[in-house]
Parts: sequence; C-alpha cells; structure tokens
Amino acid sequence: MTLKEYNKKRNFKKTNEPEGKKKTAGKKIYVIQKHSASHLHYDLRLEFNGTLKSWAIPKIPPKTKGVKRLAVETENHPIDYAKFHGIIPEGNYGAGKVEIWDNGTYELIEKDDKKIVVIIHGKKLSGEYVLVKTHYGSKPEKSWLFFRTK
Repeated sequence: MTLKEYNKKRNFKKTNEPEGKKKTAGKKIYVIQKHSASHLHYDLRLEFNGTLKSWAIPKIPPKTKGVKRLAVETENHPIDYAKFHGIIPEGNYGAGKVEIWDNGTYELIEKDDKKIVVIIHGKKLSGEYVLVKTHYGSKPEKSWLFFRTK
C-alpha cells in the first residue's frame, strides 16, 4: 500500500493536510471523518500496513445490524490523517470541511481481496463490521458494502 496517489492529488504548500509517514507498530487505527466537500460523505479509514486504507461512504455509517452502505474505495492516506480536521482550501482536491465523526481502534478478524471483517472499538460505532466487495455503482471496481453483523 503506497501513498503516491494521495501525495499526487495534493499541494502541501496550499493545504494543511498531513503528508505523513508510514506507521509501524501499535494498535490499529480506525477513524470516520465527516467530509463536506462537493457533496457530504463519510470517509472510513482502517490502518493496514502503515497507511490508512480508505472508503467514501455517501450516507451516515450504519450503527445497527441490517443497514448496508455503499463504500467506494479511495486512495490510501497517511496515518497522521486520522487526526486531521479542518478546512481544505478551495482549489485543492477534496476542498471543504473535514470533521472527525468517530475514531478508535479495531481488530482484524478476516481479510482477503473480497471481504474484510473487523471488530470496531469506536465512540459511535462498536462491534463486528464487514466490508464486502461488490460490482455496483458508478465505479464497480472500487465498490464495497459496509455493514454491521452482530
């Protein structure tokens, strides 16, 4: 997992978003950021291999079993992004307000190319959650479903 795509989309002289470095140890980070960009969405981020694997969720993340949300995979972000909140200036990629909606840690239960199962320990979300690869939406190659199981 690389941060090249993330860095390529940003001008760090014009935005206060972190450039970041890979993290190597400690509990795995989980964060959801509420992002008011061209449209309101929620960015789910899970730490994998020293970076934050990221998905954009168009609607509020599910707190209860039975609610499924589309999650569109985006570029990896640096670990430092888990603490980022503020305004990304106009003219920059992702311009708009970023707030930390939920954060904490997670435990990885299962992971392959089509399914990720985690136990989230957040302030708003907690319990077992699944990301399942789908082929829906305008970007079928990047489309996943995110939902709570137990």
